[in-house]
Amino acid sequence: MKRAILFTIILALIFPLAPVSSKLQLKAAFIREGNLWTFIDGQESKITNTGKVHFKPKWSTDGTLIAYQVETSTEGQSELWTYNLNTRDKKKISYNGHIPEWAPHKNHLAYINNGILDISDLNRFYNIATGVSDFTWLPDGSGFLLSSSGTLKPDGWSSASLFIKEVGKNYEDIVLFGGVKPFFTLPREIGTTNQNKLIAVYADQMTYSPSGKWISFVVSPTASWSMDSNMVCVIDKEGKNFEVLDEMILDVGQPKWSPSKDTLAYIAGGGRIVFGFKNKDLKIKEMPVSGTYTPANYADLDFDWMTEKTLVVSRIKEQEWTNDFSKHPLPVLYTLNIDSNKQMKVTSPPKGFGDYAPQYIPSIHKLGWLRGTSLTDRKRDLWIGNPDGTGATEWLRDVEEIVFFTG
Repeated sequence: MKRAILFTIILALIFPLAPVSSKLQLKAAFIREGNLWTFIDGQESKITNTGKVHFKPKWSTDGTLIAYQVETSTEGQSELWTYNLNTRDKKKISYNGHIPEWAPHKNHLAYINNGILDISDLNRFYNIATGVSDFTWLPDGSGFLLSSSGTLKPDGWSSASLFIKEVGKNYEDIVLFGGVKPFFTLPREIGTTNQNKLIAVYADQMTYSPSGKWISFVVSPTASWSMDSNMVCVIDKEGKNFEVLDEMILDVGQPKWSPSKDTLAYIAGGGRIVFGFKNKDLKIKEMPVSGTYTPANYADLDFDWMTEKTLVVSRIKEQEWTNDFSKHPLPVLYTLNIDSNKQMKVTSPPKGFGDYAPQYIPSIHKLGWLRGTSLTDRKRDLWIGNPDGTGATEWLRDVEEIVFFTG
């Protein structure tokens, strides 16, 4: 018996039971010290050396390309590049490109250059529309839902407007000026109450629901005011049924649709974080009903869907703001079920650390999150564990942003 046990131990030392199979299914792009890296098959690879990549990279639908932005010496300008994982080639797409979005069914990249929406087929680019402040592809890739911001006039700000512009396979046939169908013009002021209103200058973060029947977006006032108050809104695909859901701030929990149902999650509550770690509640809008899931005396900072009924949230205890960052509350992760409202704490970071930016990784059925010392920490470490928090291990160090390929 002793010999058998000894033999088993020797085999284990020679062939350790490491989580290799999970790593082989994990594909991620991340930013470290201003450079783009990939993490594939358990291996880190440095892609750039400029130290000027700080925006989140974007995966193509098939997972073979990554779009990323490189800051330039000109304020407000960033070069748009792609990296091909198969050929390892880097290619400059535009000397100035923002909000890159891959087409749903092919490796064509749309982006905004000084208010003009362009499409690149990775060989050349085509001008599609002017006066665009934000956009999203139509679910079938046949065109775009466009947003045009309001303008300052002698009588005050006008409101943002939404348009549909269809594109065929031959982008050369596109009429740059015009060729759009009006979709919806926002009221000049919107809000949840008469006392809680803002001027509707911008409409951003437009996202179609899984069925394509609804569109969520965030309405913002001027840049300085948007730090304190914005409105989460939804509208149906015909542009008729418009609803203001709640107030939110831009840097806490971007609204996200459930993976398979028309259920929207977002973190409600106005007032920038420097006014206090409070009044930030996770809410669910299951068309047409809604509910709140953050317990009293707590605030939520970020979240992600795991299934159509479960989410993971980064949660703190409410607290007034202090300029002493060492006294800020540090978040831990909870999972919750929106039917039963059962909530469970799943991480316990060591003293001085918090768990931020949770993401569910469908390819390996695990949670990923960034563990750091504060909200402003840019050198956090990636941890990955089971959805119940067990088996958590550190996988990467010094990560600014990370995006997993989930296709």
